[in-house]
Amino acid sequence: METYKYEKIRNVVLLGHGGSGKTTLVEAIAYTTGITNRQGKVEEGNTISDYDKEENKRLFSISTTVVPIIWEDTKINLLDTPGYFDFVGEVEEALLACDAAIIVVSAKSGVEIGTMKAWDYCEKYKLPRMFFVTDMDDDNASFRAVVERLDELYGKKIAPFHSPIRENEKFVGFVNVVKMAGRRFTKLSDYVDCEIPEYSMEYVNKYRESLLDAVAESSEELMEKYFEGEEFTPQEISTALRSSVIDCSIVPVLMGSGLYAQGTRMILEAIEKYFPSPNKGVLTGVNTKTDENFAADYDANKPMTAYVFKTIADPFIGKFSLIKICSGVLKSDSVIYNADKDTEEKLSRLYVLRGKEQIEVKELYAGDIGAIGKLSNTVTGDTLSTKATPIVYARPKLSVPYAYQRFRTKNKGDDDKVSQALQKLMEEDLTLRVVNDKENRQTLLYGIGEQQLDVVVSKMLQRYKVDIEIMKPRVPYRETIRKKVRVQGKYKKQSGGHGQYGDVHIEFEPSGDMDLPYVFEENVFGGVVPKNFFPAVEKGIAESVLKGPLAGYPVVGLKATLVDGSYHPVDSSEMAFKMATIQAFKQGIMEATPILLEPIVTLKVLVPDKFTGDIMGDLNRRRGRVLGMNPLHNGKQEIVADIPLSETFGYATDLRSMTGGIGEYSYEFARYEQAPSDVQQKVIEESEKYANSEEVG
Repeated sequence: METYKYEKIRNVVLLGHGGSGKTTLVEAIAYTTGITNRQGKVEEGNTISDYDKEENKRLFSISTTVVPIIWEDTKINLLDTPGYFDFVGEVEEALLACDAAIIVVSAKSGVEIGTMKAWDYCEKYKLPRMFFVTDMDDDNASFRAVVERLDELYGKKIAPFHSPIRENEKFVGFVNVVKMAGRRFTKLSDYVDCEIPEYSMEYVNKYRESLLDAVAESSEELMEKYFEGEEFTPQEISTALRSSVIDCSIVPVLMGSGLYAQGTRMILEAIEKYFPSPNKGVLTGVNTKTDENFAADYDANKPMTAYVFKTIADPFIGKFSLIKICSGVLKSDSVIYNADKDTEEKLSRLYVLRGKEQIEVKELYAGDIGAIGKLSNTVTGDTLSTKATPIVYARPKLSVPYAYQRFRTKNKGDDDKVSQALQKLMEEDLTLRVVNDKENRQTLLYGIGEQQLDVVVSKMLQRYKVDIEIMKPRVPYRETIRKKVRVQGKYKKQSGGHGQYGDVHIEFEPSGDMDLPYVFEENVFGGVVPKNFFPAVEKGIAESVLKGPLAGYPVVGLKATLVDGSYHPVDSSEMAFKMATIQAFKQGIMEATPILLEPIVTLKVLVPDKFTGDIMGDLNRRRGRVLGMNPLHNGKQEIVADIPLSETFGYATDLRSMTGGIGEYSYEFARYEQAPSDVQQKVIEESEKYANSEEVG
């Protein structure tokens, strides 16, 4: 593949709702430009983008895939992203590497939640964007309905560049609203000029008028010309549209059919004509040697720097670090320095990936996207540079995972293999996390949603031949007491020679501080318990609070005061006093009205106004207490509630179901509170079953 400089590079991310046709559109573009000689289909599992076995099995994208396309003399790096919300981390990584976006909308499904989320991403990352309305070949397609909904949502920014031409209810061509010319498809995206049908003039004129309004607003000079009734020249329209698309004040709407590769030429032309080259972006890092800012700005004349935006760790195609060159030129024989890890490595090969195909290249210029194989110490978010000019760029802030499940290895001998496999999967997907919960003797797998965790289990088996099962996790409950008691614990054992003797009288009462397991004091007189045995008594308390007698959970908020006891000058020992204390603890806690405490989290839910009633009703069913609502600027509400942690399991799926996928949530631990009696009883019963199963296991 040839080397391209930034003026001739376009980095474009494809966004949209799951199933809207992004992968099919990429396949159509690849076929149109001659990369493939047969257009692949998602259903047949033979597309360039979806090459992973999990994607072929499930018939949707799971990972972001780079597909470079050469259109005339421009290199267009298309990044095909997943549409399903569980794989948002893949989308966020792609957004960091791109300079513009195409939001794909199905003409039969219309504007969906994923469409609106895609728009929000573009707003967040300030990306120029255009809509491509696909599935125009479908009998139920309605371009007009899509445009009207987009107008309703985003107002004057929406500028349809096309209007459909139909004959006998079939999609046969389109009107180019910018040039006011009819186009009839001949083969694929090829077309011949045709008359604009009379029936479509109403909407064509409407679209044309809004387009000219947008052009007029791009400069005072054009506004003046517009008011004076003068016609804009084609060059003025083209220049104004390009600058307006780049500054996000105009969002073009194009159309076609991914399935029949119609409209692909138009979208390639629009990408080349209206989208910015990488050097339009501003990018600043920090020189770790001088602590000065480094303005990379995709300038090929500056020292080489590159940002690792994604890692592929596939056992079949190997490990690749996907990079965007931020400045300078990266050559295949370079020595690169990772300032994040303070390591240096010599490159042997430099690649451009097209799906799973590896195309070797000699160099990549600033603004381009490529891949390096087998970098041992480099992970997603790292910066590569030269040791002479060590640069670090800000690390990505990806969505935080809140959904989690407990997992265990089915075959006990596979623990190491499971650990290594999970490590590789976490290199690929930064929204996965593994947490070892020693307190509850469980390992937790965190992700964005249950579908993502299901894919992880499947990948573990398919890729790495290790089997894990996921299940509902144990909640980290606590135990405490509600009243004051005094108990005696006596440990007496006689066995040839020295015996064992320890006798303690301890008062147990609530300490009032739930952050501390226990407070220990001694209040004995007359040496009934010698001072040298006090540490042994405290050790008995410290060991006992780790596992309470009610349900086996840690004890908190306990005050233990040693008030009396006795000893034997020969048989007493530290061990005897520790054992006496443990006996006193078991008896005392059960007499002091023990209760179970459950963890409470503060939950924040972000939803549009119309869903607030459903959300609050659901939170009440989950024993939540709504603390308040904060209206946000974009017609959304932030609902804040306290809710038991146990009631958050499955919330990602339920929230998605209630809001069609648009709701977002986060939570953080707040405190412990007494659990209701029915919850306590259920937890105690479950703990007994768990203890018995652990003993059997």
